[in-house]
Amino acid sequence: MKKLVLGLAALLSPLAFAQSELPFDANVNFINGLPESIQMGEASGVAVNSKGHVFVFSRGNSTGPAYGATASQLLEFDGNGKFIREIGHNLYAWSFAHTVSVDRYDNIWVVDKGSDMIIKFNPAGRVTMVFGRKKEASDEGSEPDKHPNPPLPAVDGQFRQPTGVAWDKQDNLFISDGYINSRLAKYDKDGHWIKQWGDRGTEEGKFNTPHTIANDAGGNIYVGDRGNRRIQVFDPDGGLLRVIHIDVPVPAGILPWMGRMPTPQAATAQSGAPWAICITPPNAGGKQFLYSADAYPGRIYKMNLDGTLLGYFGKSGRMPKEFGWIHQMSCVSENTLLVGEILNWRVNKITVHPEKAAQTAAAK
Repeated sequence: MKKLVLGLAALLSPLAFAQSELPFDANVNFINGLPESIQMGEASGVAVNSKGHVFVFSRGNSTGPAYGATASQLLEFDGNGKFIREIGHNLYAWSFAHTVSVDRYDNIWVVDKGSDMIIKFNPAGRVTMVFGRKKEASDEGSEPDKHPNPPLPAVDGQFRQPTGVAWDKQDNLFISDGYINSRLAKYDKDGHWIKQWGDRGTEEGKFNTPHTIANDAGGNIYVGDRGNRRIQVFDPDGGLLRVIHIDVPVPAGILPWMGRMPTPQAATAQSGAPWAICITPPNAGGKQFLYSADAYPGRIYKMNLDGTLLGYFGKSGRMPKEFGWIHQMSCVSENTLLVGEILNWRVNKITVHPEKAAQTAAAK
């Protein structure tokens, strides 16, 4: 088993960090033309299909009491951000939106943290497969999931606040599960259970909130182990390939979007903790890139798949080139991202300009 641990702070000097901040443009008005009856709400998920259509899983359409309200809506937009339709209005699985993903056949997959369910829609927007099961409203004592420490043992085929999905080259499905179970579940393409791996812990191969998941063209699975401030990379059978740490110093004066400065104990709010990752499609040379986003100081990091840092940009805030808790990213191309922000209630279209950074470095 090959293991590669990258401590980027040890590899790059302060000068290198200063030179690796990437210029970028931001378009917070990319999503447009929403009907008056629909508001965005917290944009927890964003994905793109082969036609360039954009799917946003939003904590809008909220109904019910202040606590325990249903807050999930799946919206489709064209490549210019113009509204097309809502998918799955009033779906039984809707409770609290987490992420949306699109497979290579343009099927749409949503992960609902509140109902503990994963739903597969075909491109027409009809449900074709269901994973997990939410608590029955008729059951005595039905209530939100608790977070015991240590967690209760995971159960095959059931989920406790799942977070995302990915696939390998054989179309096997991988579900990151999640806030409570801290494991990965693997199914075959027909929805049959294969295996699970991982548990709560800090050791390699274990997790503390596997919050985000992606796959590369080779079918390797990248897991944003948010509570442990690292990205773990596995082969499709669960073999650990490498561990990636992002350690970039935070400039003085950078404030969080809200609240006090994070303490060292608040790992999910620390610099480099992966809230969202995505991997670009292969470019003309077959190369892919890995992007990761943290909540504080609110940056996005561009890397090679081995974890080598290529640059970073952004900070916490409410302005177009600032971010409020990036929850999911879609890597449209090497230098184009769609970013779903929870706190700023928006999808932000990002265009990175590494060529400008190279020109600036050459002029120095």
